[in-house]
Amino acid sequence: MTTEPSTRTATGRGLTTGTLVAGLLAVCLAQIGLAIPATLNGLFQSDLHPVGSQLTWISDAFLLPVAVLELTFGLLGDLFGRKRLLIGGASLIAAGELVSATASGIHQLWTGQALAGLGAAALFPTSLAILAAGTTSPAQRARVIAMWAALLSTGGFLAPLLGGITATYGSWRWSFVVVTAIAAASAAVSALFAVNSNAPAGRSLDVAGQLTIGLGLFSLLYAIIQGPTDGWASPSIIIAFALAAVFLAAFVLAEKRAKSPLLRLDLFRNRAFAVASVVAVVGMFAFLGTAYSVSIRLGPVQDQAPMRTALAFVLLNGITLVMLPLTERLLRTAAPGLLLGAGLLLIAAGDYWAATLPITDSAFTSLILPLGLVGLGFAITVSSITATAVNTVPVHLAGMASATTNLLRDFGFTLGPAIIGAVALSRAASNFSDSLHDSALPGALKGAGTAVLDEGGPLAVNGASTTSPKLADLHPLALDALGHGYSIGFVVCGSAALFSALLALITLRGRAAPHTDSTEH
Repeated sequence: MTTEPSTRTATGRGLTTGTLVAGLLAVCLAQIGLAIPATLNGLFQSDLHPVGSQLTWISDAFLLPVAVLELTFGLLGDLFGRKRLLIGGASLIAAGELVSATASGIHQLWTGQALAGLGAAALFPTSLAILAAGTTSPAQRARVIAMWAALLSTGGFLAPLLGGITATYGSWRWSFVVVTAIAAASAAVSALFAVNSNAPAGRSLDVAGQLTIGLGLFSLLYAIIQGPTDGWASPSIIIAFALAAVFLAAFVLAEKRAKSPLLRLDLFRNRAFAVASVVAVVGMFAFLGTAYSVSIRLGPVQDQAPMRTALAFVLLNGITLVMLPLTERLLRTAAPGLLLGAGLLLIAAGDYWAATLPITDSAFTSLILPLGLVGLGFAITVSSITATAVNTVPVHLAGMASATTNLLRDFGFTLGPAIIGAVALSRAASNFSDSLHDSALPGALKGAGTAVLDEGGPLAVNGASTTSPKLADLHPLALDALGHGYSIGFVVCGSAALFSALLALITLRGRAAPHTDSTEH
């Protein structure tokens, strides 16, 4: 095998087919890894019996390293070559999914997902940066970004199909085995066919920046996820929020003083980039919060088959691939504010519609139109965010811009399960407790219901009342409480999308000309 020197780039030669295939396969793999647990939440609940916030931590064990380390991996790709990170990231995903496939308990599953998340943290920014570095014109870059976004969503709808099929005809463990095989194939394609690129000029490691942002984001997410279980006023949660504020403030100070910052704060002086960054967090929170609510509604709450959840995720993610030709044209011709605003308004409309569906309605047809609106909105939004951010910076900053955009988008993704899980489960626990207190059920049954609620939360009550005849009378109360809680989750997601839409429509009225600087090395 020949080794590409780090000075060989795709910029001067144009984007090669091998690089294009390697980059697109890498982002598809990373998104498959991110999305696969959502389809399997119901099976995790019945097989591993997570309690409290443990189910939420399965998704966020993967998402947390993605959100925390994407900036650093974007920098490492700029310094040492993006091809190496494509190979290494895919290898880490393969290892992590293998650990998950052999998990004997919830803690090993967390470990495997965290390891796979490290690999995805390398692949998300690197796949976009290596593709953007090889483009030679704004039109080609728009086309490549649209393809990258389409493969991102392809991974999003392949994951639940994979999860649904393997869970139906085998076990949830086989889902992770298949992802391991895809990761091995991705690593091989990158090693054999990708052309290396980098942009080391003026870049160096920023240890203080990485430590402060890592500790800050971890503290924030810990507080949000554990709040419903530990109590929002508990000392551990208050301390975690305080540490998050301190470390994130320290990150800003560290970046202002660093000679080669992990994140150049002056990027945010560009209005289009700054607005796209805010929308990336809030808008993508709305999307993945919606996906998480759907997975919990269909899985642990309604106990529907994994294939039903898989079909729901096809609606949420598959539209992006179908819309690829139209999205590519819109990215070249339409104002970014209009695109972002339209996409986010569609997400908001779908969420508000989903919030009106009663939890006793288990018909899949009821979900088709609201989830279709959310999926259509996501198809427009995810490409527009990336194009708006990356097209407004010089090519030699493509690595940093793509890493920043991916970090913010995936931080929004991480907030989705965390916040919606916290809001929905807190509301459901409160509603169930009130309903149980006001009911005419026997005192012994009330005591049993309270004990299960205190031990495992409302999802545990719902599961126990389904399987135990002695607790069957608790099921209507638990089902109603969870339905109300996750309806509020849909409303929160819709409101976040509506806020982001208004922000984009008001602040991004023109169309920024993309930079064509080509100082890539």
